Amino acid sequence: MVASAPFSYRGQGFSLRGEKGRFVLPPSFRKVIRESSDDQRTLCLSKHERFDCLTGFGLSRLPQLDAQLDREEDRAYQAGRDFDRDTRSAQLFGFAEVPFDDSGRFIMPDYIVELGHVGEQLYFHGGGQFFTVWNPEKLFEMGPEWEAAKAACKAMMADSAKGPAKGRGRK
Repeated sequence: MVASAPFSYRGQGFSLRGEKGRFVLPPSFRKVIRESSDDQRTLCLSKHERFDCLTGFGLSRLPQLDAQLDREEDRAYQAGRDFDRDTRSAQLFGFAEVPFDDSGRFIMPDYIVELGHVGEQLYFHGGGQFFTVWNPEKLFEMGPEWEAAKAACKAMMADSAKGPAKGRGRK
């Protein structure tokens, strides 16, 4: 059974592709996914419908997707527009369920890699009920409304270039 409380993804994260092609889910996002999904380690990934990135969320979002489908159908009916519930349902529920380990390591399916234009780096950005997952190059193509995300991504990229001991007091 999936938790019904509202959960929120906040903040940012960054990951380099590691050995065996794995990325690492930021700890704060990993925690929300597990807490909201009855301790299951399942990352749901899909292509964002407007931006050139991916969306990520936990299993707790499933009831929200059902409610979204109902709202969209009702709005279309009220406006006198056609609504193809089967197609929209396939779009909303066509996400990949990707397992991750206790350290947050996961491997994306090849088709998700292609949809998200995934390279060797990922930037994660909180968005409330979901988070976005960006190839930094695609994020940097976004308009000025994304300046804060771009700045955070650039800073995290610079930190990752300094190596794992950066900022941890190691000599």
